[in-house]
Amino acid sequence: MKTPTSADIEALILDMDGVLWRDDQPIGNLKAIFSQIQQQGWQVTLATNNATRSVEQYLKKLQGFGVSLNPDQIVNSAQAVVHYLAINHPLGGNVYVIGEEGLLHTLAEYNFQHNLENPVAVIVGMDRELTYKKLRQATLLIRAGIPFIGTNPDRTFPTPDGLVPGAGAILAALEASTSISPIIVGKPSPEMYMVAMDRMGIKPKATLVVGDRLETDIAGAQKLGCPTALVLSGVTSWQAAQSWSPRPEWIEPDLASLLNRLVG
Repeated sequence: MKTPTSADIEALILDMDGVLWRDDQPIGNLKAIFSQIQQQGWQVTLATNNATRSVEQYLKKLQGFGVSLNPDQIVNSAQAVVHYLAINHPLGGNVYVIGEEGLLHTLAEYNFQHNLENPVAVIVGMDRELTYKKLRQATLLIRAGIPFIGTNPDRTFPTPDGLVPGAGAILAALEASTSISPIIVGKPSPEMYMVAMDRMGIKPKATLVVGDRLETDIAGAQKLGCPTALVLSGVTSWQAAQSWSPRPEWIEPDLASLLNRLVG
């Protein structure tokens, strides 16, 4: 198979945590990075497994770094959750949620309310206010047969202080207490990438996916036939990258280094 070049690229799909920032600390000069992308004439969409913020909250965070995007340039796993739920529950319904404001807000926009009364699903994402009470209630519902849906399997979350537990760690606790595996709707499932490419009107072969996590960002993109770039500014080490097969087309220290390699 021919190795793609920058001339083959028409669009970028960028992960956020570990690619653009670590928590609230930007990775590089994001204003300059997005200006460089614009100068190349590439379309760009951000796709993240992190459901703790709504699209509006992500846009506000980006503006704080000097980057202005449109709402349709953001895709997160909360949107993937409501897309999945709406297939069987188009009018909405009650759901039991372990998660933060962004997930709750997105669910509410599509008439899915956090409520213990006859929930149609248990939805689990990252929750920095996690309690034993929440785990207990979710466990009882899942064991009673309520569908168990996870926003993403990311076991860790990159911060300036290092890696901390992510949504996948909470899913693991519930899986241990129920012996039931969750339905994962975020990466590496293809839905988020497909939504992004559909919005941009771009085919997989012309879409470079950039991420910091092999088993989600890179694996999901490779399933669709997208060229991939792994950045080492998040959770993946150089040693782990070398053992991954098939290997990403590019492995770079960070997004700025990748862009310089592509256009240099």
